[in-house]
Amino acid sequence: MELYRGSNTNQMDYNDDGRGPKSGKMIASNDDRLDSGLDSLKEDEYPDVVSDFGRMKVDERQDEPWRKELTEDGDTFLHLAIIHEAKDAALKMIDLSYGDPFLNIQNNQRQTALHLAVITEQPHIVEQLLKAGCDASLVDDCGNTALHIACRKGSMACFGLLTQGCPQHLPAILQTPNYNGQKCIHVVAIHGYLSLLESLIQLGADINAQEQCNGRTALHLAVDLQNFELVKLLISKGADVHSFTYGGHTPYHLTYGRANTDIQKVLYELTAPHLRELPDSESEDSDEDYEDQCTSDDEDIYDDIKMMGQ
Repeated sequence: MELYRGSNTNQMDYNDDGRGPKSGKMIASNDDRLDSGLDSLKEDEYPDVVSDFGRMKVDERQDEPWRKELTEDGDTFLHLAIIHEAKDAALKMIDLSYGDPFLNIQNNQRQTALHLAVITEQPHIVEQLLKAGCDASLVDDCGNTALHIACRKGSMACFGLLTQGCPQHLPAILQTPNYNGQKCIHVVAIHGYLSLLESLIQLGADINAQEQCNGRTALHLAVDLQNFELVKLLISKGADVHSFTYGGHTPYHLTYGRANTDIQKVLYELTAPHLRELPDSESEDSDEDYEDQCTSDDEDIYDDIKMMGQ
């Protein structure tokens, strides 16, 4: 399926923390970075790691050093091989580790090899990790599963592998919120990936799931983002136009003061008359109420250390 995004707003104009736009401006989100912890690798330690990796002989002996060695940041040799795209070494270690807990070791940022393979967009590594028994339900220190990351990056290949490669875990993963209270359907909505949104719905994701921080559904987010194509898609798939945020607001309420009159017209026709007026208490959801709960730094740190000249 071709990945497409429908939006009047750049995907980077909206933060993954669930807070809506303020004062007519979108909140800029941060660029992806690979949060491997390698930034803190001491300069005098790095040559040793490179040397060990270069001399490493991967075989079937269970006591081989490559299974036990960790950097001070908790990265295994498999983590390092994936980060630096040393694919032959990574595939060899995966091949010799079918069903082994080694595959699910989490570094200091609680990232597994699977998280890193998705972040670096290496679908073949993702596929082999899943076949070898890597647990796709594990979360990093932001509460993100590997599927959350694929949804944020819009990686269609990794998304397809993750949703097809772990059917026994998929229902639970689709219901898993990250530490910002967002399930995969919210992440996809924020970034405007229409193809991925359709796929998630077909796979059983709850189209009316609420963010845990403020109760917005994907439809509320689409209105906040002024993404008319996303609004139309969600409505066509059965999104509830009468769903309320924790502040008592329907999607139509969020059209007040917004520029896109097409969105307002569509929702006006679909919203029950008694639900069109704003609640008396406030004109819109208070973003400030959620700032302490919904802070976010979901970037993926990528270090500039090169391994073996790569």
